[in-house]
Amino acid sequence: MIITCASFKGGVGKTTSAIHVATYLQSLAPTMLVDGDPNRSASSWARHGLLPFAVIDERQATRHARSYEHIVIDTKARPDEEDLKALADGCDLLVIPTTPDALALDALMLTVKALRVLGADRYRVLITMVPPKPSRDGEDARALLGEAGLPIFAQSIRRLVAFQKAALQGVPVSQVSDPRAAEAWGDYERVGQEVMG
Repeated sequence: MIITCASFKGGVGKTTSAIHVATYLQSLAPTMLVDGDPNRSASSWARHGLLPFAVIDERQATRHARSYEHIVIDTKARPDEEDLKALADGCDLLVIPTTPDALALDALMLTVKALRVLGADRYRVLITMVPPKPSRDGEDARALLGEAGLPIFAQSIRRLVAFQKAALQGVPVSQVSDPRAAEAWGDYERVGQEVMG
C-alpha cells in the first residue's frame, strides 16, 4: 500500500502523521517512509535511528521500494498542480492533514478544489492538533468539512505535548515518557486502522 501525506499549508502535522501512519503500518508489514519534503523533517526525526521503519530520501526511494510492502510518502508543503496530480495518481490513499483553524481549512479547500479538477478521489482529510475542550474547534471543523461532502477520517488527532517530545527524541509518540503518550498513540493507531479498513 502506498500512502501519501500532502497539504497546501505547513505546520498542520503532515510529517507527524506520516511518521505515525508508517509506525502503524510497520507493525503489520515492512514499511518505508520516503522523505520528499525539502525541509527533510522526517529525516531529522529519524536521525537518532530509533524509528521502527526505514526513512529514505526521495532520490533513493525507487532503489529501495521493492523491499517494502508499505510505503508512506511525506511530501513538500504547497505542492503545485502537476505535483499534486502525480501524488494523487501514484498512491492508494492521499492523506490531507489540516488543523481546525480558518487558515488551514481555507488551504485545505484549495487542495480539495485542485484534486476535484484533477479527478482525484482517493483522498481523506485528517483533522490534527485539535485543542482540548471546552474548545469546539475540532467539532466545528468536522461539521464544516462534512457539510462540504469531504471524506474525513472518523478519528481526529488531539493537540498533545507528547508529539513534540517524540519529535525531539526521534521516536514514535508511543515510546515517549509522557502521561498522555498512550492517548496520542491511540489516535494514530485508530487512523492506521481506518487506512487499512
